[in-house]
Amino acid sequence: MEIKEILSHVDHTLLAPSATWEEIRTICDDGAAYGCASVCIPASYVKPAAEYLQGRCAVCTVIGFPNGYSTTASKAFEAADAVNNGADEVDMVINVGWVKDQKWDDLLNEIRRVKAACGDHILKVIIETCLLTDEEKIKLCQIVSQSGADYIKTSTGFSTAGATKPDVALMAANVEPHVKVKAAGGISSLQDAEDFLNLGADRLGTSRIVKIVKSQQ
Repeated sequence: MEIKEILSHVDHTLLAPSATWEEIRTICDDGAAYGCASVCIPASYVKPAAEYLQGRCAVCTVIGFPNGYSTTASKAFEAADAVNNGADEVDMVINVGWVKDQKWDDLLNEIRRVKAACGDHILKVIIETCLLTDEEKIKLCQIVSQSGADYIKTSTGFSTAGATKPDVALMAANVEPHVKVKAAGGISSLQDAEDFLNLGADRLGTSRIVKIVKSQQ
């Protein structure tokens, strides 16, 4: 797979709590220069980043991040605020406790409310696979498929583990055709990236792939 093709699936990511505007601006420049799908950045930087990029690269942000246990109303507000500030895409974290309690209707309702707040903008649903059983992952593939969301995403990168190849294969096999898969967390090489794409991922959340490509130039 050509490097350019891999980069076109990358959400070039910087979500560290210590991220500065200078670092975010570099992420934006690199995301645009290397043809990434988006830059994924903290919500507080969405407005200046969108104004800075002027459409050179899509802006993605995260809500309910990283723990997912804020209220549905607050997640919907965060999503609407992000879109109003210029976000093209929103990645939300589900309430994992609700999964353990089998509150499937609450989970579905929450995703639908956040999707409504996003309007026609892309919504990705982070299910934090490292905390789930395979049965729970499959159930969430079904819920996300019913919800109107555009993607199901493996991980925040802030929990006990990131994306794994078996999880991406499982998710790709169990979502409906209109839902895409995003692998995130721990993608550390071009071979990793290619493997995840070949297993059915459409997006890759990573901070490392652009750095690798830059270092090879």
